[in-house]
Amino acid sequence: MSAHAALSAQDHVLLDRPLSPFDIEQIAKGADLVLSDAAIARIKAARDIVDAIVDRGIRGYGINTGVGALCDVIIGPADQSALSHNILFSHACGVGAPLPPDAARAIMAAQINNFCHGRSGVRWETVETLLALLNAGITPVMPSQGSVGYLVHSACIGLLVIGEGEAMLNGDRISGAQALRHIGRAPLKLGAKEGLSLVNGTPCATGLAALAFARLSRLVDWADAAAAFSYELLGRQSDPFEEQGLGLRMSEGMRTSANTVRTWLSGRGHVAADRARTQDPLSLRAVPQVHGSVRDELGNIAEILRNELHSVTDNPVVCGSPEAPVVSSQANAVGAAIGFAADRLAMIAAQLGAISERRIDRMVNPLVSDLPPFLSADGGRCSGLMIAQYSASALCGENRRLSVPASLDGGVTSALQEDILTHATPAAEKALHVMQNLFYILAIELLCGAQARDLHPLRGGAEANARLYARLRGRVAVYQDDRPLNRDIEDVAALLRDECACAPDLADRRPLRSGSDGLHHPPL
Repeated sequence: MSAHAALSAQDHVLLDRPLSPFDIEQIAKGADLVLSDAAIARIKAARDIVDAIVDRGIRGYGINTGVGALCDVIIGPADQSALSHNILFSHACGVGAPLPPDAARAIMAAQINNFCHGRSGVRWETVETLLALLNAGITPVMPSQGSVGYLVHSACIGLLVIGEGEAMLNGDRISGAQALRHIGRAPLKLGAKEGLSLVNGTPCATGLAALAFARLSRLVDWADAAAAFSYELLGRQSDPFEEQGLGLRMSEGMRTSANTVRTWLSGRGHVAADRARTQDPLSLRAVPQVHGSVRDELGNIAEILRNELHSVTDNPVVCGSPEAPVVSSQANAVGAAIGFAADRLAMIAAQLGAISERRIDRMVNPLVSDLPPFLSADGGRCSGLMIAQYSASALCGENRRLSVPASLDGGVTSALQEDILTHATPAAEKALHVMQNLFYILAIELLCGAQARDLHPLRGGAEANARLYARLRGRVAVYQDDRPLNRDIEDVAALLRDECACAPDLADRRPLRSGSDGLHHPPL
């Protein structure tokens, strides 16, 4: 099934006001994007201003000048269309494996969102073609390497508009010309500024970071669920999640995670006096503090992403009216804020994985638990989940390496014209990689929890955890060294991607939702 065919519950997203990060995720999953009349009107009005700039010969970067270090080379009206086309060809120099279709869809959605502010000046026909490609499930073949910012990724989208480049459709690789024929459109001849607008701005970083953010917002719920699932087996402390003590620390995220874990553990039997501990190890009792800090960070990052989606990130931008056109060349395309946010997403997701791996080790390690060694059905003849902990450790190690800030990489391009680089797109790409690893780490923890319950049944367990156990066993059977274990890990990771983790009474708890963001923004 293609990404476009695998629609979520929301089959379309209306863009009137700017998109939210969760809207970007819905579109990445396959939802159509529909523009309101007001959004279309803003696009058309901005194009009228560009046409007036061209007619009056007002100098505008990338409109009637070269780009980068060639910004002082004047381009006459006869060559402005050629400049737009040439920008796409020369900037499409990425290398390596293509981004997956959902990532490409997220970038396309963020790019269209940027055009809908009405400050870029691309023609409606160009945006209409991008929409038709997106809603037909066609995504550009977008090499994942070779970008310090945004140019090489976005150029691959622009190439499809002129019938060049390559695209993916239902898993098949097709030419840009075939992609346009599929949607019944002819290649466009770009006008002044359109080539630059198609490669410009922060949509690459914003789209990818929004996708990483939305995934981590789901994964932090699953991390709470996995922690409670493990704690029921390993925890011997009576009050690590008790509200009175935790309330002394100022953290809304901590209170949310503590409440979530308490809900999952509701009905759990009391620890026998001879097994009780004064304090559990930190990977067990510090769940509210660690997971809650991730939630607090997500709240901060949500505001950065929403601000970015409400911002014009093209360069130059056009304002005024056709009678009094204004072109302004600044540095709004520099994605410092989104680069910092993406680096933080990778770091906090890596920490969620790290504490999960420590709980995994405590379940399989006979030195620190009363569970069967390595959760093996037949110790000695069977290795059980011993090597699954190795895999979790390896994934955590990779996450630590990926959490080194990309935004500090620096570099100089375009003959010193662009002498500071924030690497926002690479930062967002590696954040997505960390999220993928976190899916697997949490899947391993849940597999261990389910296996432990099969080998060491609980008495008086929590009802919510019992239902989670049933969901897991609906996907995978108890493990007896009778099949490759990687398939089980993939199956549980798919459960985490496809379903919510909410325990009873928590379905509407998470504050980060699509729709109205509750923030004040200036009018468009």
